[in-house]
Amino acid sequence: MSNPTAWDVIQKQLDAMPKPTQVLRLCSDPELRDRYHQAKLAKERAEDYLKSVEKDADKEADKEAVAAVRRQVIETVVEFDQAREAYEAATVVLTFQALERGQLEDLIKQHPPTEEEEQDGDEFHAETFAPALIAASSTDGMPLEYAQHAMRTWALDDWKSLWGAAWSVQQRKRSDLGKG
Repeated sequence: MSNPTAWDVIQKQLDAMPKPTQVLRLCSDPELRDRYHQAKLAKERAEDYLKSVEKDADKEADKEAVAAVRRQVIETVVEFDQAREAYEAATVVLTFQALERGQLEDLIKQHPPTEEEEQDGDEFHAETFAPALIAASSTDGMPLEYAQHAMRTWALDDWKSLWGAAWSVQQRKRSDLGKG
């Protein structure tokens, strides 16, 4: 058996790279979502404040202040954990994965733009392409019929988020061209 070349090693790494994914979270209760985000922010602020207090603490009196801030951090962590559990229980998570280039190009070809869309510079007919892409890139197995249903019935901002999750993951790059 021969020793692998440098390229063999690189190719193995490239072939093992996972395709980009995008997660969309849809929470059925806006109050729970807001509580979760507020609790997350409060926890992060308390942790940051503790770091700054610990950094500046050098006296015995400061140790009491640090202990008080640590208790506050523990309280915010508990509140955050409770808020996160409630949020997650009321949230549906959808995951989308980038298609291989050929698959995406074929899908675009299957949904050519109307003359008007083509004049506007669009590459595809959005009414049919959007649900097809959502279904094709869903790692949860969303059927095309459900993607079409969502397009017709979901609130506009939720639909835009669904479409955005499926489309944006197709645009995500893993490369970093630059110096160094």
